[in-house]
Amino acid sequence: MDKIGFGIIGCGVISGTHRAAIEAVEAAELIACCDIIEEKARAFAEEAGIGDNYYRDLEDMLARDDIQAVCVCTPSGMHSGHAITAAEAGKHILCEKPLDVTLRKIDDMIAAAERNAVKLSGVFQRRTYDSTKRVREAVRTGKLGKLVLGDCYQKYFRSHEYYASGEWRATWDLDGGGALMNQGVHGIDLIIHLMGPVRRVTAHARRLVRNIPVEDTAVALFEYENGALGVLEGTTSVTPGSGCRVEISGDLGTIGLSGDTITTWDIPGEEEAETDEAATEGTASDPTALTATGHVQHVGDLCAAIIEDREPEIPGSEARRAVEVIKAIYKSSREGGATVELPLSYVDDGPGID
Repeated sequence: MDKIGFGIIGCGVISGTHRAAIEAVEAAELIACCDIIEEKARAFAEEAGIGDNYYRDLEDMLARDDIQAVCVCTPSGMHSGHAITAAEAGKHILCEKPLDVTLRKIDDMIAAAERNAVKLSGVFQRRTYDSTKRVREAVRTGKLGKLVLGDCYQKYFRSHEYYASGEWRATWDLDGGGALMNQGVHGIDLIIHLMGPVRRVTAHARRLVRNIPVEDTAVALFEYENGALGVLEGTTSVTPGSGCRVEISGDLGTIGLSGDTITTWDIPGEEEAETDEAATEGTASDPTALTATGHVQHVGDLCAAIIEDREPEIPGSEARRAVEVIKAIYKSSREGGATVELPLSYVDDGPGID
């Protein structure tokens, strides 16, 4: 096929980023969009230049033969329902983070994709940065030696107005949590992408500033499967927001990342890699400041996976891991900071503020 036809499910804030990414990929073409609020779908279609190809009913959009893939851009707790409907219609799926807000729903998505022989890919644009790839290669090839510490600090600002901008925001059912599940899921995916799986978690999640039912601040201690330890901090309640910072140390050296910038490359005996002074991430205080660069790579990868009949770079099983770690943090917090072992069972798949 010359191009992969895409439909966008959900015409909220993040849909514009997916549209820009589809437009930037030669192998992709935006065909249609869908939203339960018809006016939003119509306005999105007009701005995207796709004429009257907008829908209120998802199944009507999915009935189109010229759509081979969809981007799921609806509230997090709706992802699995829309993804499963798309899979059953034979459409490949690029799903915004998190895949969904419970492990059971995520596993249902993965099973539906497998059952219908379609690709399911998750969005974690920090994996696409050149800096991330350099750091991962350094860790993978043993340049840091035995891994000792893997730390992630995510300090964001989100206003009261941000949380009031949508009824689904900061709810357990549809947002799945607060500072961790919405913003912090990116950094959590990044640190386990670099360090490997988490074995144990001890954590506290609190509501300290914002008038919301979910956490605006959390801290956790990680023990990774490789024996290394780590600290996680996640918040949306500090001023000013400074984004995501990661530091990885082994017995042979240390590397630091801030946003998409390598800020520390200290490996004795090796010529120092080029480093830069970190700038504050645009999205640290403004969620609308996201660029489409990472999403372009995600869309391009899904198109290639479809054409080449291979797994996407971030299949559902990979995208699931960050949610499981967040659920372990919530369980630990619910239990007053108890140590939680991974993997989790569905019975542990709940909210948590202590």
